[in-house]
Amino acid sequence: MMEADRLISFNELSARDAERALLECCSAPSWAEQMAAGRPYGAARDAIRQSSAIVAGLTVADLAEGLAGHPRIGERQAPAAPDADWSGREQSGVDADDAATKRALAEANVAYEQRFGHIYLVFASGRTGKELLALLRERLQNEPEDEWQVVRTELQKINALRLERLLAGSP
Repeated sequence: MMEADRLISFNELSARDAERALLECCSAPSWAEQMAAGRPYGAARDAIRQSSAIVAGLTVADLAEGLAGHPRIGERQAPAAPDADWSGREQSGVDADDAATKRALAEANVAYEQRFGHIYLVFASGRTGKELLALLRERLQNEPEDEWQVVRTELQKINALRLERLLAGSP
């Protein structure tokens, strides 16, 4: 389906169906509601701009709801999870790494969660497990309030990629 067709179809969905489709991109209900209410979008880039603005204004509680839809880096979601296909594609670089890197990622994920109280969220698309591990270790040095800002930025990037796929059909 071409971008215009995808966008027209999305713009014509009921609010409930649009929110349902958007929740597959980001599991924060507040984000999905605001995105659905912002329709119609003239182009995918307009929706992406709107998404970034919405994420910039999300509360920490809203961000935490957005994190709930993401697996740990290096792990896979159950196939029935709303974004399992996207997460699998985005984290595909981890699969090529060795067992030691995967083990180190699992250990660092636990350390991160103990320090910050939530999963490590990072824009993983096109990155290897070793790159993601290095970023995770760097981010462990952040203060919690600074880390929430990093999470916000990473969520904006992930949402942009997913909206592009949803609305324009890009890989």
